Amino acid sequence: MKELLHQHISNHVTIPEKERDRFCNLFKHQLVKRKSFLLQEGETCKFEGFVIKGLFRVYHIDQNGFENILYFAIENWWITDIDSFTNNTPSQLYIEALEDSEVLLISKKDKEFAYINLPQIEKLFRIMTQKTHVALQRRMIDNLSKTADQRYLDFIKKYPQLLQRLTNLQIAAYLGISHEFLSKIRKKIVTGS
Repeated sequence: MKELLHQHISNHVTIPEKERDRFCNLFKHQLVKRKSFLLQEGETCKFEGFVIKGLFRVYHIDQNGFENILYFAIENWWITDIDSFTNNTPSQLYIEALEDSEVLLISKKDKEFAYINLPQIEKLFRIMTQKTHVALQRRMIDNLSKTADQRYLDFIKKYPQLLQRLTNLQIAAYLGISHEFLSKIRKKIVTGS
């Protein structure tokens, strides 16, 4: 069950097997049924999660009741509300399973323990944080400078493994457009006009 996490760690840092196993043993396994929440708005996020099976969406509902998806998380991806987790504040986000899923969860206390006692783990999370910042920066630039058509084409190119697992409504919420507008984009791509 933790083999995917072992591999993920090894892809980013070199760490002795004993230390890697010690870190992995800090995680708790949790099954999450489809349409169940790991986190809801107003709760304080007490975990960082590593997805070993399934699909999650991390989203916010704005004052007009519109769902805005920040990101999806599939196998080998991390999920959390980093603001709530870091600052111990109520979350503004929802983390919902879109499929029956399995995650490994680590608490803030156990993560801090790992930082102090397993120096390579702090390096691992530094590397992952940098990659997350890069991805967020690119997404912000794309949202500011690209058309919805371009963003959709980029999405299907970058995340082909998600297309069959998501509804058009979910993809539209991620792209920040209406479901109807996404249908027009898809029709235009198919017909070439």
